[in-house]
Amino acid sequence: MRSSHSPPRLIAGGAVVVLTALGLSVPTPALAANHAVSMQNLQYNPASMTIAAGDTVTWTNADSVVHSVTGGVLNSPDVSPGGSYTFTFNASGTYDYRCRFHPDMIGRVVVGDENPPTSTTTAPPTTTTGTAPTSAPTSAPGGTATGTTAPGGAPVGVGPLPVSFDLTDANGSWFDTNLNLGPSIGQSLAVAVLPRVNLGSVLNNVPSVNPGGIPLVGGGGLPDVGKLLPGGGGGLVPDLGGGLPDLGGGLPDLGGGLLPDLGGGLLPDLGGGLLPELGGGLPGVGDIPLLGGGSLPLADGSLAPLLGGGLLNGFDAVKTLNLDLGGVTGALGGGKLPLLGDLGVDANSLFNLDATRQAIFQLLPTGDTRVAEANSLLDQLVGQVSALPVNAPISLDSLPVGPELEDLLEDLRSFAENDIALPVTVNFNVAAPDAESAHTATSLIWPDGAKGFPQDTPGAFVGATTMQLTEPGLYAFACKVHPYMLGAVVVDDPLTIGLDFGKRLHVNSRQLNVPSNADIISQLVQKFFVITVEDNWQTFSDTEERTWNPQFPPAPILVHDEAGRPELIPSLDAYFKSKFGFPKKLPKLGQKPAVPGVGEVWIATQMEEYAEKSKTGSITKVDVQNWNVEQKISAPEINMNNTHNMWTDKDETLLYANEWFGDEMDVFDLKTGKFIRQIEVGPDPSHVMSRTDTDQLHVAINGGGAVMEVAPGGTRIDRRIPVQGPGQKIAHPHAHWMTGDAKIMATPNVNTYNATLVDIPTGNIRHEQTGELPIATGMTPDGKKTYMADFLGATVSCISNAEDACVTGGAKGKYKRIDLWSSYSPTAGGSGPFGGLPIQLPVSPDNSAVLVANTLSSNITVIDPKTDEIVKWLPCDAGCHGINYGAKKGGGYYAYVSSKFANTLAVIDPDPNGDGNPADAAVVGKFVLDGTSGTANDGTITKWAGFGGQGVLPIPLAYEGWAQRVPSNPVNDQLTCRQRNPVAFATACP
Repeated sequence: MRSSHSPPRLIAGGAVVVLTALGLSVPTPALAANHAVSMQNLQYNPASMTIAAGDTVTWTNADSVVHSVTGGVLNSPDVSPGGSYTFTFNASGTYDYRCRFHPDMIGRVVVGDENPPTSTTTAPPTTTTGTAPTSAPTSAPGGTATGTTAPGGAPVGVGPLPVSFDLTDANGSWFDTNLNLGPSIGQSLAVAVLPRVNLGSVLNNVPSVNPGGIPLVGGGGLPDVGKLLPGGGGGLVPDLGGGLPDLGGGLPDLGGGLLPDLGGGLLPDLGGGLLPELGGGLPGVGDIPLLGGGSLPLADGSLAPLLGGGLLNGFDAVKTLNLDLGGVTGALGGGKLPLLGDLGVDANSLFNLDATRQAIFQLLPTGDTRVAEANSLLDQLVGQVSALPVNAPISLDSLPVGPELEDLLEDLRSFAENDIALPVTVNFNVAAPDAESAHTATSLIWPDGAKGFPQDTPGAFVGATTMQLTEPGLYAFACKVHPYMLGAVVVDDPLTIGLDFGKRLHVNSRQLNVPSNADIISQLVQKFFVITVEDNWQTFSDTEERTWNPQFPPAPILVHDEAGRPELIPSLDAYFKSKFGFPKKLPKLGQKPAVPGVGEVWIATQMEEYAEKSKTGSITKVDVQNWNVEQKISAPEINMNNTHNMWTDKDETLLYANEWFGDEMDVFDLKTGKFIRQIEVGPDPSHVMSRTDTDQLHVAINGGGAVMEVAPGGTRIDRRIPVQGPGQKIAHPHAHWMTGDAKIMATPNVNTYNATLVDIPTGNIRHEQTGELPIATGMTPDGKKTYMADFLGATVSCISNAEDACVTGGAKGKYKRIDLWSSYSPTAGGSGPFGGLPIQLPVSPDNSAVLVANTLSSNITVIDPKTDEIVKWLPCDAGCHGINYGAKKGGGYYAYVSSKFANTLAVIDPDPNGDGNPADAAVVGKFVLDGTSGTANDGTITKWAGFGGQGVLPIPLAYEGWAQRVPSNPVNDQLTCRQRNPVAFATACP
C-alpha cells in the first residue's frame, strides 16, 4: 500500500495512453513523490511507509533534542531541532533505520514498484550507542532544550570545571563522578561551590583580565579576552572554537557599564565542549587546580578574588566533607556520639569555618570592619557549640552569637549579590562500554528557585546532556528507567556555615516543596548513601548475628526549618546514626518455613559480580521443597548484563531472562541452565510474561515505547505493540501484567505517569490515570482490577479494567488511590507505619492479598483486595523490591520477597489460616541467597554473593490462566485442585 503522501499520477498515465494509441512505444514515466516524516516525542511519524523507487523522504526534527536517521544507506548527520534530512530511494527494498541517540526510535521505508526487481533488504537494525550529540536531550517543562553547546556554563576568565556523571552499568557507581571519596560517600556524590567574581575589586583596581594567566589545554592561556570587562574596549568575547562551555543562560543582564549589554545577559556561543583537566586530574594523580589559585588573573599582574571555584578538587572535597579528620570519622564510625568539644578536633575545621573566613575576606574591601567582626563572631560560635551533642541539629538562632552572626552573613550575602553568581555546570554522559543501553537524567530533588527545574530528558537516550545549577542547595538525579541509579550534587555558598542543603527543597513526589530539615529529605538522603555506597549494603548470615552500621559523610550540613530558621547539623553521619538507630543488629537467618513449597523459585540476583564477566548479574535457583540454593546462572559466554526478570514456557523447559541494562532477552534450558539463544528486543527490556493462549512472550521495552510480542522459544519478534499513540510522548513501560484469559495487558508507564490497557488480540490501547511514576502491575485473578505501584507518588492505584471494581467504603468505582502516607507527614515524619518508593505488588492467586514492596521504607504493605484497604505492614530489607507467589504444599500460597541491597530471600504466608483475610499475613522464613559449595555455578563469584534480588519467578506458575496449563510431573502433581483452578475451584473441584 502506497503512502497517503504520494500525489496522483493521472497526467503521466494519460500521456502514455495517447502515445500508445498513436503506435509509439515509450517507457512508462514515473513522477517522483516527496514524503514527510516528523521526528517528535522520540518517535518517527509515520514509523513505516511504502513508497515507489525514485521517491524522496524528508525527516524533520520537531523535537527539542537531536536525532538521527541511521541504518544501512541511511546515515544522516545529527539533525538538530528544526533541522531536516532528505534521502532519495532509487532501489527497491526494505530500509530499516533508527535514531542513534534514542535506541527504541525505529522506522522503516519499503520501496517497491509495479514490477519490482529482486529486493535488497537492509539488515535489521541493532541497538548501538553513538557519540555524544552536539545538542543533547535535556528539557524542562515550558522551557527549551539545552545541550553541551547550548547556553550555560561560566564566564570567560573563570570557567569552573563542570561536575560530570558517567551513567554506567556498574554496582553503586551508576551515576559515576569518577572520584571515589571513600567508604562513606562512594562515587555518586559531587560537591561544588557556587562561585562569584568580585566585580567591586576588579573595577576599583584594574581594568582588564590577563587571559594568559588562565590555564587552558596545551599549557597556554586563553585567547585575548581582555575586552570582557570595562576598560577593555567594551567588545564581545570572540568565538574560541571550543574548550569552554557556552557561556549563556543564567547570567543576569549586567548592563549598567559593568559588562557589555549582551541582550538579556547571554554571552555568545564560545564553540562548545568542556574545559578539560588543567594540570592533574583525580587525587593520586594530581589535584585539579582552581583557576588562578581561586582568583581571576588581571592584566596588571594582580588577582581579583574568586569566591569559590566550581567543582572542588579532590583535596578540597575531602576537607569540606571532613574526611580528613580521622579523629571525627573514627569516633563516629565506632558508634560513639560525643559532645562537639570531646571530639578533639578544632571546630574551625569541623565546620569548615576557614573557608567562610576566606570568602568574607575576599569579598570585602581592604580595611572593611566587617572582616574583624565576622572573625570575632565565628570565634564565639566555636566556643558556644563545644558543649552541644554532635548528633543533633543546632538551631543557630538559639545560640547567643547566632542572631548577630546570621544578620552579618545575610548582610554579606546581600552585598555579594552585586557580583556575578556563576552557575555550576553538570554533565550526564551515556556511552558504551560503561553503559550498554539508554538512560535518563531526571531531577529528584532541587532547591527552591533553581532556574529551569524540574529537569528531565524527553526519554531514554545515548549521548550527553548538560544542566545548570543556579542556586545553592541539594540536587539529586535519577534514571526513570532504572530508578535506583542515583547521583547528587551539593552546591555550597561559601558565605554560609556548613554545606548548604538550601532553605526549601522540591521533591519529585506529590509536588512537594518542603523545608530542608524535613523528614522526607533525611529519608531520601539516608537511602541515597545506602544505595550508592556498596559497603552500606546489608550482609546477612544464616549462621551468625551481624551488625549493620552504614557510614555517612561526617560533613556539617546547613538546613532550615519551616519558618526559615537555620539549623546546623554538625555531622551528617552522627545525625543519621541517631535518627535511624544505627548500628542495627542483623539476626542470624537460616529460617526455613515449616511447610515446604511446591517446585522452585528463581531470583534475579542482579548485583552479583563474577570473575569471568565485566557486567554484573545472575539468576539464582532455590528448591522450595528443601529450601536449598541449588544453582546460579551468570552466562559469562554472553556477558549477561543485569538480568532483571524471568518467565518460563508452558512446558517448563525454558527460562526466559531480560537484560535490563542491555537490549536482549536470553533463553536458557530450565533444567540444566545451559544458554540456548539470545534475541535483541529493544533498549532496557524489563519484564517478560507469556500469553496463556499462544505461549508467545510479551517483553516490556522499558527504554522505549512498546511491548514486544516474541515467538515461543524466543526465536523471532512477531509483533511490536506500542503503548502510546503516534506523536504522543514515549511511555517507557516497566513491569506489565496480563489477565489469565490473554485478553488484557496493563503497562505502567514511567515516563508519562499513566497506565496503558492493551486489548491483546487487536493491539488497541487506552490510557488510565495513575500516581507519579507507576512502575509495577498486579491484577486480580478474575481480571477485573489492575493495581499500579506509583513509585514516586507513594500510592497504589486501583484501576477498573471494565466495569467499576475498585472498592471505597463498600461502594465500587472506576479508580481508587490507596495512600501509603496516610500516617506520614513529609515534614514531621511518621506517626505510624508508612510506605515509600513502592515497586512490585502482585495479587495472590486466591485473591486474599496484595503485597507491596517498599524500597524507601524497607517494608511491605499488605492490602486486602476485597476492600482495597491497607490491613497490615511487614518488615523487609534494604532495597525491598521483588515479590511473586508460588504454591504452598497442601494448599495456599507463599510470597517470595527479594531485596536489591541485601542478600536475602523472605517467605511470606499471606493467609496462614486460610480464611481469606490477610490481616494475619506473616514472614514464615528467611535465608541468604549466597549459595554453598554444593550450589552449581557457571562462573566464579567475586563479590556480592546473593545480592541484587529483583525479579522473582516461582515455578510452577501459580496464577489464573497459567496454573491450569502447567505440565504433569512429580513436582507439579503436588498442586491441589484449587491451586490448579484459582478462580473456578468451586465447580472444578467437587
